[in-house]
Amino acid sequence: MAEIAPRSVEGRVLTPQGWITGRLHYDSHVRRIEACDGVRADRIVLPGFIDLHVHGAAGVDIMQGGDSATIVARAHARHGTTLMLGTTMTAHERDILRALQGLAGAIAHKAADGARVLGVHLEGPFLNPHRLGAQPPLTVPATREAVARLNAIAPIRVLTLAPEMPGHLALIPELAALGLRVQLGHSAGSYEDGVAALRAGAAGFTHLFNGMTGLHHREPGIVGAALAHAEYAELIPDLEHVSPGAMQVALRAIPRLYAITDATAATGMPDGEYALGPQRVYKCAGCVRLATGSLAGSALTMDQALRNLVALGQDLALASQRCSRFPADYLDLQDRGRLAPGAWADLVVLDEALALRQVVSEGLDVPLAASP
Repeated sequence: MAEIAPRSVEGRVLTPQGWITGRLHYDSHVRRIEACDGVRADRIVLPGFIDLHVHGAAGVDIMQGGDSATIVARAHARHGTTLMLGTTMTAHERDILRALQGLAGAIAHKAADGARVLGVHLEGPFLNPHRLGAQPPLTVPATREAVARLNAIAPIRVLTLAPEMPGHLALIPELAALGLRVQLGHSAGSYEDGVAALRAGAAGFTHLFNGMTGLHHREPGIVGAALAHAEYAELIPDLEHVSPGAMQVALRAIPRLYAITDATAATGMPDGEYALGPQRVYKCAGCVRLATGSLAGSALTMDQALRNLVALGQDLALASQRCSRFPADYLDLQDRGRLAPGAWADLVVLDEALALRQVVSEGLDVPLAASP
């Protein structure tokens, strides 16, 4: 990596110890943060956003392979995402391998004006065929050999599976021992299935509430297992996938609930028809749907996710943690998701309306998305 000249940014800086009004000095990494007078208090400096569930953007779907992941990383960086996982979906193995080969290139070579693609979120094909949501009906049972075969192409950081499917519960400890974060999702399992999976080493839940058995007072379901026992879970805060009331329940119940976009190729694009794996999806009025009308991922960006969380009543510092610190901690990344000396210089600068004014990814400025 080329040497980056020292620079600074000023405003109200969110540090792990709290807010400091002053200057943050950085090159590729944060070097020091100093409190001082006479700086712009109308600027807010937060850690860059981290999105662990991204399918696409800018008209491009990660399942297309090739340079699609690099294009997607550039598009999301313009909205403040500085680190992401490229997310696959249920498909024939040859198509998943093609996507992983493309992701491997993006992981190895970060675009200067893009988010860092740290690895893969393997969302399919180890799902319950009765809880597919927008996933195609191409599920297969998970095996250690299949996961190893895919992981050899590109590093899998997060893997979604349905714990109730034959063989999956016994496989969870093996996958966790490999360093994968196993998440429960696209599941028709019971509360007991969810609790057993957590005890076996599962670490989180994929797009909580969506694609899983819901909470009923006599059948708590996978959602009940998450609300009762989870430390971490994903949530899509686009105000479409989950009602504000249900979001409030989850925000109160799960200590380190974190935001994801589940963004598709329609993100950053006008209304129209786009690809989601082998399927066609349609963006209209901010939502992305299958032809049947079912929600199919989103057009959300992480800067809007932050604003939505604040609009729901979340304190800005806590909302920022849900968009940066918690997903970094989930992946045990001590030098990401926080503004502290020695951490990567991934940061966003916002105005008092929480509109982006600057994005810095590993010390380099990223062009901002054009205003709508």
